[in-house]
Amino acid sequence: MKEYPVISGGWGGTEDATESTQKICDAVKDQVEQRTNQKYAVYKAVTFQQQVVAGRNFNIKVLVGGENYIHLSVFQQLPCNGGNVELRSVEEGKTKDDPLGTF
Repeated sequence: MKEYPVISGGWGGTEDATESTQKICDAVKDQVEQRTNQKYAVYKAVTFQQQVVAGRNFNIKVLVGGENYIHLSVFQQLPCNGGNVELRSVEEGKTKDDPLGTF
């Protein structure tokens, strides 16, 4: 995996999802299913970007079955503030080739 420097306030490059990325996705899955009115049998983090702020913002590409993807915008608090994970937004109708970006 290629390492990208993370600059406070700036977005890092797109990286392959890790076990930690999947755990963040799993933490917001119920919220995602509520917002999209879908139940996902397949829900696998593929790639992500992160931004260091007073916590971390994540944009995550998630495979949800077949050729279907969604993009998640998630905020994770600093551990000293509880480390909670909050879904900010979901973009549906994405493909494997759609780039991650802020939304």
